[in-house]
Amino acid sequence: MSNLFLFIARSFFNLSSFSVLLLFLLSFSSFTATEAYDPLDPNGNITIKWDIMSWTADGYVAVVTIFNFQQYRHIQAPGWTLGWKWSKKEVIWSMMGGQTTEQGDCSRFKGNIPHCCKKDPTVVDLLPGTPYNQQIANCCKGGVLNSWVQDPATAASSFQVSVGQAGTTNKTVRVPKNFTLKAPGPGYTCGPAKIVKPSRFVTADKRRVTQALMTWNVTCTYSQFLAQKTPTCCVSLSSFYNETIVPCPQCACGCQNTSQPGSCVDPKAPHIASVVPSTGKNNYAPLVQCTSHMCPVRVHWHVKLNYKEYWRVKVTITNFNYNMNYTQWNLVVQHPNFDNLTQIFSFNYKSLTPYTAINDTAMLWGVKFFNDLLSQAGQLGNVQSELLFRKDKATFTFEKGWAFARRIYFNGDNCVMPPPDAYPWLPNGSSHQLISTLSLLTTLLAAMAFLLGYA
Repeated sequence: MSNLFLFIARSFFNLSSFSVLLLFLLSFSSFTATEAYDPLDPNGNITIKWDIMSWTADGYVAVVTIFNFQQYRHIQAPGWTLGWKWSKKEVIWSMMGGQTTEQGDCSRFKGNIPHCCKKDPTVVDLLPGTPYNQQIANCCKGGVLNSWVQDPATAASSFQVSVGQAGTTNKTVRVPKNFTLKAPGPGYTCGPAKIVKPSRFVTADKRRVTQALMTWNVTCTYSQFLAQKTPTCCVSLSSFYNETIVPCPQCACGCQNTSQPGSCVDPKAPHIASVVPSTGKNNYAPLVQCTSHMCPVRVHWHVKLNYKEYWRVKVTITNFNYNMNYTQWNLVVQHPNFDNLTQIFSFNYKSLTPYTAINDTAMLWGVKFFNDLLSQAGQLGNVQSELLFRKDKATFTFEKGWAFARRIYFNGDNCVMPPPDAYPWLPNGSSHQLISTLSLLTTLLAAMAFLLGYA
């Protein structure tokens, strides 16, 4: 069937074999992000570093730091949740900069009661405003971690833990196992803890270097397929040279459940205020506006203007989720003309080069205190910017959908793209667009049946 599709596309749309195959694969890839490996951030991960800083009578004191080494995927409110399973009968005597969600059964202890006695503790970050005597460096941000490109200074989070009933030497200590990371929901898979060279620390005056007594690392990778069963964003397209506005694919993020009223919100409903939460209150469960695509977020790519040596694109991000304000949002766009990006308006920009020599991927995010907050669905639930590209005479064309983005990520999740044969066509190719792929397929099959019957 795929060969038949390519044959029809080449015959009727006058595309080369390679172009058709490339567009088809790019469209297909937007629907199947099933692996932890991210081709646009191949080395991205979250690393948990466990540094033993001192020994105690029955255990040790350690500083645990969570580093977000992902270029564009961040952890937003309500923040990260870290869990593990002790290898022996360890307990947590005390903590700073974090806390366990449950204390567990500590009835066997008399007098000094541990902070947590669970075999599998779960730790969360403390909130901003925590008293100073309970803080350590890089703590108390409510579990929020920025991406490495947007703000590396806030891409780490730490807490201190005093562990008892554990080993008191490098040979008797046992590393925890079965690490889990939620951010805030599923999606991350953590590998086993690996003992590495002890971390080194430089003093404030930079005249002395100290090191941890023992260090182990845990690496966690993200999979969009594990995070949610359906996509979270989609892409629509339009251009100045064609009146057609290509919407997000129908049911891109799910279909409306007509048998269950209230599964989505009708923006024209007279009592909409009664079902929409008050402004500023985020909820992990999405409450989306009723649309044909049912996606919480839509990205619109509009080819706006054509100049002699330049061309301009307008990008609009619309929030259809009434339960979420997206703070520190970001967009990753792949297009071959990003190596000639001349100017961008009202967004921050950084070039990403996952394949070193190829500069076709850009990361965009909002300007602080201006548009770094994408508000919940409503009149203020959108942000937009324009991009000005210089034309490369060797590659530039408006034909065959070249001017549209190849791939778009919102907050690290791959957005559903329209099928390639639905892209806006140049006026001289509009006659081809009037013939749908289905009708072409039907005609071809009928012709084949007639020829076979005649034979």
